[in-house]
Parts: sequence; structure tokens; C-alpha cells
Amino acid sequence: MKKDFYEILGISKGADAAAIKKAYRKKAIEFHPDKNPGDKTAEEKFKEAAEAYEILSDPAKKQKYDQYGHQAFDGSGGFGGGHGGMNMDDIFSQFGDIFGGGFGGFGGGGGGPRRAKGSNLRIKVKLTLEEIANGVEKKVKVKRKVQAPGVSYKTCSTCNGQGQVMRVTNTILGRMQSATTCPACGGSGQILDKKPSEADSQGMILEDETVSIKIPAGVVDGMQLKVSGKGNDAPGNSVPGDLIVAIEELEHEYLKREGENLHYDLYVSFPEAVLGVSKDIEAVNGKVRIKLEEGIQSGKILRLKGKGIPSINGYGNGDLLVHVNVWTPKTLNKEQKQFFEKHLDDENFNPNPEKSDKSFFEKVKDMFS
Repeated sequence: MKKDFYEILGISKGADAAAIKKAYRKKAIEFHPDKNPGDKTAEEKFKEAAEAYEILSDPAKKQKYDQYGHQAFDGSGGFGGGHGGMNMDDIFSQFGDIFGGGFGGFGGGGGGPRRAKGSNLRIKVKLTLEEIANGVEKKVKVKRKVQAPGVSYKTCSTCNGQGQVMRVTNTILGRMQSATTCPACGGSGQILDKKPSEADSQGMILEDETVSIKIPAGVVDGMQLKVSGKGNDAPGNSVPGDLIVAIEELEHEYLKREGENLHYDLYVSFPEAVLGVSKDIEAVNGKVRIKLEEGIQSGKILRLKGKGIPSINGYGNGDLLVHVNVWTPKTLNKEQKQFFEKHLDDENFNPNPEKSDKSFFEKVKDMFS
């Protein structure tokens, strides 16, 4: 089981952005590869800290993690979160500037050249309620920037291939050294040497690629998933950006979603309510037959356990709540009208709720408890 991100950084859930950054810097310095050469355990802890910081330093990602846990960033499915898909170049390119000038500028494992990272791509994927309930694999076509065939680059003379330049400033504490991205090569450590005619000024071309996206069951509208390495390339010896997938939930014809629970409005006729009836209910995995007892009251809620949406954290399924509505006819023929007029004073037709018949407000309270 994956460790809790707050536990990895040694902070509480109430920690603010400054505390999260401070905790990450402390862990990263402790387990940095330059300080622990050849130590695989330290390298794993370094990656764990970077993964935790990536999520907790982003308010939107932090909110999803607090609500859904690790499943919101399913690393096993290739989306952001699992540090198994995060290499050292990713970490240094994203968070290297947080350390200042220590460890050779934190330019990359052992102070080597820094690899630039390409820009991210963003797409929106529309999902039906059935796809959300069962999980789905989607194939999408994206236009990515990739290095053109035949393009070549040479070492940037400004930074000597390091991707960053060092700057020394005098402060009251003495001379301080810091690293900044090289303005000449944009951090890639290389500049364009030979460019094919079809390439742009950075030696890139647009290319269509079909990307397979595994979407876990239980995702919610607005959630973002990440497919590592399927964004744009950058010039030179670079790391591709990521593909950010935004989830859009399509409205269902009959079912309304509320978290992991589903709601269904069932309308029955007056005779059906009096005599009892069996009905087919629409569910996400096919129809479900239920039996209504004789004399069922309008407003009664029937709970079908486990017929809702799976928890994205793997804690089981929500329920399907069937709301019974007795349909009162608006027009009657003469014979029908006489029948009801005859029973206006019949005690059997007078409302007589039992103690077990909950009020509307009690039902609403139960629904949200």
C-alpha cells in the first residue's frame, strides 16, 4: 500500500503552502542523489518526496487527494501520481529551482546537464454514467509537437550544455549562488544546428498520435488525469510533456448521480400503488426488477444496496435510491369520478400514517446520512 503523502513529508493535513514547500526541501536535501551516491533506498525516498510535493503543492490536486486519496492519481494506470513513472529528470525539471544553488544547482542527478521538459497538452474526454461505473479504455487522437526527422542540435555555448546559468549575488549573509534557466536555450542545454524545411524555428513538427487512456471506475466530473510523456517534445535532449485528461460526465436520461449514490424517480399509477406491482428499474449495469408492496405511499424511498457507482478509493459501491411517486390522474370519466366520490367519507381512504412512515424531512435527512 502506498504511503500517505502527508506522512512522507512529515506534515499534517492543515499545513499551508509554505510549510509544504519547507518540508519537501528538507526531505529532498536529505535524500538527494548527490548526497547519497548509489543509495537506491535514498533515491526512492527522494522520488516519494517529489511525488508528494507535486500533488500537495497544487491546490486543485491537493483537494482531489484529500477527497479521493491515491486513486485520484492512479499511478498504476499511467496517470500522474505513481513515482514509478517519474524519473529524476522529471523531478529536477519541475522542482530544481526550489533548492537554490546547493548540490551543483540541482541541475540533474549528480549535477549533470539539465533536460528541459516539453509543454503539456490538455484534452477533454466525455464519459457516460455506464462508462464511469465500469471503468473504460478510451483511444484519443492528439496532435503532438515532436522533433523533426533530420533535425540536429549543438551544445549551448551560454550554459555549456547545463541548461542553467549560475548567478552570484552579495547579501548581508555573504555571497549567495543561485541557478536560473539559461535564457539562450530555455533550459535544454542545446540550440538548433540543422533544421529541415518543414520544421518550425525550434526544429519541431506536428504529428498525430493515437493515445490509449485507461480511466478507472468512479471518476467524477472535472477530475483531471495525467498520461506521462504524451505531451509535446522540447528541443534537444529533452523530456516530453504530459497529456492532461479532463473528465466530463454526460447526463443520464433516467439516473441522477450524487457522489457514489444514484437516484431514480419511479412513477406508479394509483391502482398499482393500491394493489402492489413489480417494476423494472434502470440501473447502470442493466435493468433491476423490484416489487412494490400493496398500499405503498408516494414519497417512499427504496434503497438498492451496491447498485450505485464504485468508490474511486476501492471502498465498494454506492446505492441506487428509488423514489416512489404515485401519479394522480388529472381527468376522470364519469364512472371513475363517481367511484371516488362514493369513497370520500370511507375511513379506509383517509390518511393514517404510521409511526414507521417517516416525514419528507426525515427521508431527506436519512438520504444524506
